Amino acid sequence: MFLAPTRTTSLRRCSLLAAGLFCLGAWQPVLGVPVDSLYIDGRDEKVIEPKINADFPDPALIQGDDGLWYSFATNSNGNNIQVAKASQISGSWELLDNDALPQVGWATGSNTWAPDVRKLDNGSFIMYYSGEVRDGGGRHCIGVGISDVITGPYRPTREPWVCPFAEGGAIDAAGFYDEPTKKRYVLYKVDGNNVGNGGDCNNGVPPLVDTPIMLQEVEADGISKVGDPVQILGRTDADGPLVEAPNLVRTGEGLYILFFSSFCFNSDRYNVNYATSKSLKGPYTRASRMLLQTGDFNLTAPGGATSVDGGGQMVFHGNCPETSPQRCMYQTLYSVTGRDVIIS
Repeated sequence: MFLAPTRTTSLRRCSLLAAGLFCLGAWQPVLGVPVDSLYIDGRDEKVIEPKINADFPDPALIQGDDGLWYSFATNSNGNNIQVAKASQISGSWELLDNDALPQVGWATGSNTWAPDVRKLDNGSFIMYYSGEVRDGGGRHCIGVGISDVITGPYRPTREPWVCPFAEGGAIDAAGFYDEPTKKRYVLYKVDGNNVGNGGDCNNGVPPLVDTPIMLQEVEADGISKVGDPVQILGRTDADGPLVEAPNLVRTGEGLYILFFSSFCFNSDRYNVNYATSKSLKGPYTRASRMLLQTGDFNLTAPGGATSVDGGGQMVFHGNCPETSPQRCMYQTLYSVTGRDVIIS
């Protein structure tokens, strides 16, 4: 049974909205259409083209006070932290000649990864990033920078914010504001594969090391920790060497969706996956299938997804079609039916 035209027509209308806003109608289930059909629809025929056709890995996403959308990315093109902007997420993006983190403080500055930017209650902006530790054997730890301007420059704190050195360090921090409780949190990955035993992403040779996703409550300043972190996801055999790149959203229906990636970033098996929960701290139930993987929509190694707050639209990276293994930024709409996330 093929009823997709109704859904497709609705989503085309959504794509015309200004400022990158998603259509609320895209959240509604299509009556009579099995979720399996919605999941499969278009994956072989539709092509998702890069929004930034340059090396721009691990893209973050935030809307500025000026109404523009900003994305921040892992070091490349001569900058520690890259910045791009657009009037709408689905529109044309401009890669800025601007280093959002020109001074890296305690870090080496050689490998500065996976930034995430959030606005604080006082109007300033906080950036979480993964900085390489000096004399740390390649370990990364989570750093924090503050700026009064969304594009920076961000001023790093004197010391790393989180640094479980013996466990391999920490990477891929992402802020989250829980609207019902008015509390702030930060997610991150304990980088266990950094102290693995070799093989795929240094964690393909038994015994494999865990790479847990942690959730840490913080005060309104986005820095001061409240209590101890809790683990909300761990690596399984189905994930290969790791899970990483956490990003958390809460839908209007109260569903928490934890997006993450598994397998090694330089492998075609890298992906965007997700798990859901009705409670912030879990337990999280993994989806029965990956959200995005190589071959879907002509993508190769999609990963590192960041959703808009509330859900409905995301950016992510994948191998650039012309300059692989560089990783370009892509964008897509998505909808939620029950606990199933469907690429629109």
